[in-house]
Parts: sequence; structure tokens; C-alpha cells
Amino acid sequence: MYTEEDIKRLAWQCRRGMLELDVLLGPFVQEAFRDLPVADQENFVRLLACEDTDLFVWFMQRGEPEDEGLKRMVRMILDRVQSAARQV
Repeated sequence: MYTEEDIKRLAWQCRRGMLELDVLLGPFVQEAFRDLPVADQENFVRLLACEDTDLFVWFMQRGEPEDEGLKRMVRMILDRVQSAARQV
């Protein structure tokens, strides 16, 4: 279980210095992370440990992670953003 202090640290780690990543990761950790199953929370933490260049490629859908847990997390974040865009 992640504490509010842990989530604050994760939110800080979501600040990548690349706007495309910031707008995907920051809102996700603030709005969705708490409701994830523990396994997905752990996948998200592992995702944050990845290089920005890899994250950019994955989120721009120019490639995908080999790791199934990371692939699932990327898809979950993209689906959430695309769903929100359709509602606007």
C-alpha cells in the first residue's frame, strides 16, 4: 500500500521535463494511481524508472515495451487519455 507521502514522491518523479510525458504521467498518478490494484501500482512505479526516450516512444505509439506489465501500464494510461479526449 502506498502512502500519501509515497504518492507525492511519485508525482514528483512524473515531472520529466518533457511536456508530452508530464501531461500523461502527472494527472494519472494524481487521479488514478490510488484506485489501481497493487500489481498495477508496482508496474507504474517500474514505468517511472524507465528512460524518458523509451517512455516517449511508447506513449507516442512508435514502439512498445517488451515487459507485459509495462505494456499494460502504457496502454492503461493511453486509454485513459483517449477516453477523456472523446468526452470533450
